[in-house]
Amino acid sequence: MTLSEVSGVTNSRLQVLGAAFLFSTGGAAIKATDFNNWQVAAFRSAIAAAAILLLLPAARRVGDWRIWLVGVAYAVTLIAFVTANKLTTAANAIFLQDTAPLYLLLAGPWLLKEHVTRRDVAVLGVMAAGMVLFFVGEQRISATAPDPMKGNIIAVVSAVTWAITLGGLRWLESRHTGGEPGMATVALGNTIAFLLCVPLALPVEGAAIHDWAAVAYLGLFQVGLAYVLLTRGVRRIAALEVSLLILVEPALNPLWAGLMHDEWPGPLAIAGGALILVASAWQLLIRRSGA
Repeated sequence: MTLSEVSGVTNSRLQVLGAAFLFSTGGAAIKATDFNNWQVAAFRSAIAAAAILLLLPAARRVGDWRIWLVGVAYAVTLIAFVTANKLTTAANAIFLQDTAPLYLLLAGPWLLKEHVTRRDVAVLGVMAAGMVLFFVGEQRISATAPDPMKGNIIAVVSAVTWAITLGGLRWLESRHTGGEPGMATVALGNTIAFLLCVPLALPVEGAAIHDWAAVAYLGLFQVGLAYVLLTRGVRRIAALEVSLLILVEPALNPLWAGLMHDEWPGPLAIAGGALILVASAWQLLIRRSGA
């Protein structure tokens, strides 16, 4: 490998890590605004869609009906994730959403025609155990997590729709020709999320500068720039390495919420999150080894 190739790979890794870092700030930023869930979801997605369509012209190609189908699933994921963060802790919202591989593995045999191995079943068991830990014990109510149980349930919904989105993106890549179906789906999904939420988001009353600053950051950086970095970063490094680097997101997400809002996960949530992270990394390595 030449020096320029090494430099290119290093830059790609930094871009993926940058995307993961920006993704990880979502929970803390959502909690930093007094906008309700419909307003955050609507305005974040409107800004994100505009940024992506401006920066990535290929994302404007949404003529394929398959992109619309997957885009709806992604739109629901966006709305559910924002709502979960408004009701439960950032740690619970992100770690429960990251159980998406559990549902993807379960659906794999009939949706993607992928064989499930005994090791896959073991991964499912570890991930399911981690998820259960978020629902046992006392659910602490706080200013930033006013209804933890309801938020946890909505976070599970976001995991299911995220799994559908991930499966749909793989389906698109295998059947779509031309353009960038992944980024087109992201742009379209954000547009659909905005259209679904904006009737419930209006009117906006008593909004402060920090409210608009938070949703502007979420749209431009936490979603828009993050996906641009991710799109550019994945071109030079293997899918396995990308997936492992992205695990930085759930690892950092609770940290930002703790530092900004003094919202620290309890011991069971930490244990559950650790199990989900380990299971996710294990699953990726299993898939890479072909076991």
